[in-house]
Amino acid sequence: PDSCSDRRRCNCRSRLISVDGPTTDSSNDRPSEMIDEYLQQLYSDGIAHDSAHTEPAQRMLNITASTGQFLDLLIRDARPSRILEIGTSNGYSTIWITRAASDVGAFVDTVDINVDKIDAARSNLSAVALDSRVSLHCEDATAYLARCETNRYDFVFLDSDRRRYVAWYADLFRVIANGTLVVDNAISHSRELEAFHRLLDRNDQYEQCVLPIGKGQLVARPRIHPASFG
Repeated sequence: PDSCSDRRRCNCRSRLISVDGPTTDSSNDRPSEMIDEYLQQLYSDGIAHDSAHTEPAQRMLNITASTGQFLDLLIRDARPSRILEIGTSNGYSTIWITRAASDVGAFVDTVDINVDKIDAARSNLSAVALDSRVSLHCEDATAYLARCETNRYDFVFLDSDRRRYVAWYADLFRVIANGTLVVDNAISHSRELEAFHRLLDRNDQYEQCVLPIGKGQLVARPRIHPASFG
């Protein structure tokens, strides 16, 4: 999540379960099973780290492995060209996203305001040789979105400070080029997302659903109008 202040470095690691059997990252030939093992350890380390901390800014708050698998499938199916992640943390979710992105020729931008989490993510991405496919931005997401060009991304994953999603709404849909938005914690923190849901309900260009994967995934995709089949 896009959190603030913990100044301690966490070199936690992470996990992936292959859906199509072992694959090899096309950009660097690092066996997928080695990334799987790293992801598994990173996830375990994140759980142990979080159990020792109570402040959200100090915790990794990683997505679940099933959410990582889901993102992997969505990215491989949609084949986006540029992906935005808001809420890098230690890079666990970023590894899931970037591995799939690398295999479909996409590039990833990931944003987090916490410098120590960005440093940990950089280290973890480098350890699995995916750092060439991702750019890490240590800054406030509000400022990052405001300066982004329109239609820059065609896939966005949001796992950050849910209190700010409504304020980001206009810029989020300005930078998404008729693409897919996925929001984590749609079930575990559904009340915090009610106002965001209402904004999506009024957007006649997008349709949304919530899937019981991990902590709940809100997926918003461009609406297919009947005229499209004419």
